[in-house]
Amino acid sequence: MYRWAKDCYFSPMETKVFTETDLVLNADGSVYHLHLKNEHIANKVILVGDQNRVEQISRHFDTMEYRIKNREFITHTGFYNGSRITVISTGIGTDNIDIVLNELYAATHINPENRQLKPEKRKLEIVRIGTSGALQPNIEVGSFVASAFGLGFDGLPYYYNLDFSTSEKALSADFIHQISWPKNLATPYFSEASQALLKQIAFDMVHGITATGTGFYAPQGRNLTSNKIVDVQQKFQTFRSGERQITNFDMETSALFSLGKMFEFECCTVNAIIANRATKTYLENHSEAVEKLIVLVLNRFSN
Repeated sequence: MYRWAKDCYFSPMETKVFTETDLVLNADGSVYHLHLKNEHIANKVILVGDQNRVEQISRHFDTMEYRIKNREFITHTGFYNGSRITVISTGIGTDNIDIVLNELYAATHINPENRQLKPEKRKLEIVRIGTSGALQPNIEVGSFVASAFGLGFDGLPYYYNLDFSTSEKALSADFIHQISWPKNLATPYFSEASQALLKQIAFDMVHGITATGTGFYAPQGRNLTSNKIVDVQQKFQTFRSGERQITNFDMETSALFSLGKMFEFECCTVNAIIANRATKTYLENHSEAVEKLIVLVLNRFSN
């Protein structure tokens, strides 16, 4: 379980005031990048990378409450089957996840008027819907994969005072040993999904480890130039830790899971597989698979 260190977490009874440079707010009291206030955010949140996917999801809503946009961050909040749901586009990468998770926490837990933690806590449930390339040959394009763990290479959690679980540490040790990870790169880390959300959303999907690349090309084994780590794809395909294996690539999951646990949010990721790197197959019309996954998640998330 992750925790904030004592010098970074303040109980509601204390009077820690977050400065204007630590907590940057807009003139209306909304958080700086997302432009969101507490009332704009539902307890159930869907994250997507693609801005256009926000509208693709929210068009299924029965009613719409808010449409808010700033930079790549688009937010729609409304109701689906009686459940209030917020959809946010994060853009690409773990750095954007750092912004989104911190600002979701700030908007829902810090009073913008006195810049202090609120006495009450909100526990957000966050599902990321994405597209991904599979690494194992038995995972068919058009199928859905749920991330039981994120495997990160960005080093983002090391900027925070948080603890990794025993299982996460064991996976990291196995990975570093088997892959012979270069010592001059950030130490890989593993972060685990919410078991409750996996059971609710992804009980009938393939579960695996999602390797979260720090880029789309060399970090995911694409070779347009000279890559430092040779045969990334093959090494990731053959990694095993007990029955666990790396199933797919994305660019956000490891950060979502690690920061989510730090903030005590429940987080999971589900991806539509639009390519298989092992069999070199690609799903030309993947919009149908994405739409099917969206409807499935909405129906299960709203229960």
